[in-house]
Parts: sequence; C-alpha cells; structure tokens
Amino acid sequence: MGEDHERRALPRTMLSRDLLVRLHDGRVARLLDLSEAGAQIEHVAVLRPAASCRLELPPSLGALLLPAQVVWCTVVGRKRKLGGDSQLVARSGLRFTSLTAQQQAALADILHALTTALQPIA
Repeated sequence: MGEDHERRALPRTMLSRDLLVRLHDGRVARLLDLSEAGAQIEHVAVLRPAASCRLELPPSLGALLLPAQVVWCTVVGRKRKLGGDSQLVARSGLRFTSLTAQQQAALADILHALTTALQPIA
C-alpha cells in the first residue's frame, strides 16, 4: 500500500498531559492536539459537524478564546456516570475560523511554548 500522507495543512502538537478546555456551551473537553489551524478534543456527547463553536484554552495556556467549526466527530466509547448510567465519549476535529491577528499571534506563542516544553533536553 502507498505511503501514509499527512492530511493536515499544518502540523499538530500532540499533548502528553491532560489539558482541559471549555466549549461555548460550558462543556469541558480534553485537548488532544493543537495547531495554528485547529485542534482535536475528546468530550462527552457528540458535536454536530459544520456547527460553529468556541474553544477556550485553560489559564495555563493564556485563557485564549478561539472561534472554530466542527469538521468531524466520532464516538470512541462510553463513560459510566454515578448511578450506573453511561454517556457517549467522542472525539472531534475543530478548524479555527476568523482568528484575529492578536489571536493568531497568541496561538503561535502557545504552540512555540508547548513544542519547546516537549523537546528532550540533550
């Protein structure tokens, strides 16, 4: 079979620690990876592809609020709640939309700090 090509326009920074983000509806999600163009998150319930949303990065990353659009959403499992009920767990790909120059600069700084922190020390 042919080589596996990267489909993303920009490389993403994979996160090795749990970073929680907040969506426009107050829902909390786990940030899996991040780039200047978008992010991948894990969350309960599903997001509708093509829906607009806002992603709020945590204070440790500058509490940056980024407008986005849901590109895809896939159910990856179930999570048990207290009382025995369960919720769907999904992963979604977000594409950032209409970023201001200030948001773009702040996001570039965050990505630089994250990639520097992930680099092994020689």
